[in-house]
Amino acid sequence: MSAPIQTGLRVALLGNPNCGKTALFNLLTGSRQKVANYAGVTVERKEGLLDTPQGQRVRVVDLPGAYSLNPLSQDEVITRDAILGKLDEPRPDLLICVTDATNLRLNLRLVVEVKRLGLPTVLALNMTDVARRRGVEIDIDALERELGIPVVRTVAVRRGGADDLVRLIQEHLSDRPIAARAWTASDVAGVAETQREVRRILAAAVREPASGMRVDDALDRIVMHPVWGFAILAATLFLMFQSVFAWAQLPMGWIEAGIEMTGALLNAWMPDGILRSLLVDGIVAGVGSVLIFLPQILILFMFILALEDSGYLPRAAFMLDRVMGTVGLSGRSFIPLLSSFACAVPGIMATRHIGNWRDRLTTIMIAPLTTCSARLPVYALIIGAFIPQRKVMGFLNLQGVVLFTLYLAGIVSAMAVAWVLKVSSGRTLLHPLMMELPSYRWPNLRNLFIGLLERAKIFLMRVGTIILSLSILLWFLASYPAPPPEATGAAIQYSLAGMLGRALETVLAPIGFNWQISIALVPGFAAREVAVSALGTVYALSATGDNVAEQLTPMIAASWSAATAYSLLAWYVFAPQCISTLSIVKRETNSIRYPLLMAGYLFALAYLASFLTYRIALAFTGA
Repeated sequence: MSAPIQTGLRVALLGNPNCGKTALFNLLTGSRQKVANYAGVTVERKEGLLDTPQGQRVRVVDLPGAYSLNPLSQDEVITRDAILGKLDEPRPDLLICVTDATNLRLNLRLVVEVKRLGLPTVLALNMTDVARRRGVEIDIDALERELGIPVVRTVAVRRGGADDLVRLIQEHLSDRPIAARAWTASDVAGVAETQREVRRILAAAVREPASGMRVDDALDRIVMHPVWGFAILAATLFLMFQSVFAWAQLPMGWIEAGIEMTGALLNAWMPDGILRSLLVDGIVAGVGSVLIFLPQILILFMFILALEDSGYLPRAAFMLDRVMGTVGLSGRSFIPLLSSFACAVPGIMATRHIGNWRDRLTTIMIAPLTTCSARLPVYALIIGAFIPQRKVMGFLNLQGVVLFTLYLAGIVSAMAVAWVLKVSSGRTLLHPLMMELPSYRWPNLRNLFIGLLERAKIFLMRVGTIILSLSILLWFLASYPAPPPEATGAAIQYSLAGMLGRALETVLAPIGFNWQISIALVPGFAAREVAVSALGTVYALSATGDNVAEQLTPMIAASWSAATAYSLLAWYVFAPQCISTLSIVKRETNSIRYPLLMAGYLFALAYLASFLTYRIALAFTGA
């Protein structure tokens, strides 16, 4: 993880979830951000740099969302401890309480608690443009008077929407820090007193129209309808998977052409030898095989980030609460599971918001079954090779339909495993879901761009580190020792990698995997998408003559049976081909037992599913 940014003044943003805090953080810091974890815990922290108009540099810390300083989750514990300086870092010099101006009744509770600490504090009234449109009248002078702290309006989704806040930060640069007062957890009487104080402040400074939520309520009647709501959710997810194939074709073609040109130039300019083999067969064939899928991964993330920014995800979680309750989960598990579509690691980390330990553990154990973006290169490779690119019903892309089916298989499997865990534990008690539903809003293009840029950097970093390193290692294992003089096959068959592949083939042959696939599964355990680069390296070294320059897709289409391809798809629906996921499970559960249990049951499911798929496919195709 990146080291914290070193600079002078430290400003911390805190506030309720869905108050626009992260959007404000992006506006203040732009792309000058670093992401890490707090020391000793798996809670993500974001830091960025703000340069004031006077040329001074400020370090901005985006604290985890919290409703109160009386913590109910690990996120809220971290926020409280960061404010009080109990972590392995200085406490912030200035606190900026970010609030949703359309929902001050909920947001002011945290502000009142923070104010009692006696720390330098500013209240940022965010989403004031939305509040104004809804007829919410906020008397800034009265609010400042009642709270006793500076109040400033912000619109985090507009350029210049935080200029007043930046000026206020500049004014506090020369202020001497105030010693924090002792903090004690509130009892029932303290919570009641806080609520009375919030009501008093609202009565003095805020006027809300009786019909302020008419638009959101009207949309909710459709989006959360017991029939239409599920239809909208299914259509949204289906559109997402269709777009992954339909929209990515052109940029993937550009990347593919660049990779082919690079390989051809290296073959033309370099003499035959070890170095050329390393560059062409190891690096270009391996890394290029994964890099080509970057557009599809970014399209998937674009949909997830847009749905999150629009306020739709909490409504989907609330709507699915009853459905998920039938398998022993609550709607609280929806967002961690949806996050796992991007990557299971942050999805598992997001389970910290689930208070009940059994619900949290169940969510952790099934998170890898939701199809993460690392599977996408594998799926796209096999679908592109064996599923024709044609229309279904005149307008649907068949390849997109197959991809949606694979994602659906992961979801159904996750729910089935959750149901088994529920039955085996004898649980019947359901925990009712209570959550805040944020206002609807259009996704902000600036935030969307920053989010996609961050995801692209993470993917390219993996390509340039993990995938590149493993591609080079696999090339070495696949190139040495050299074949004997009397050898008639490709050199890789006599190498260390070839020997390993032949040994694994005896175990994996019943599910249709050849020795090349067996080799690729081993480095693929570090990260799923490495299997594609491994296949690129293996088949580049397995080919002879002019075939070395061929693309991976037609090569596997010519050498695999359809039954083998379907079996490998089934394998990747279940197999825990990601050591990072198992590692984060150990950290979150503080036990080696659960990652071992997870790996065991997922490998068993993967082998069984692949065996059944392979045998059924053979019965229907005959080959």
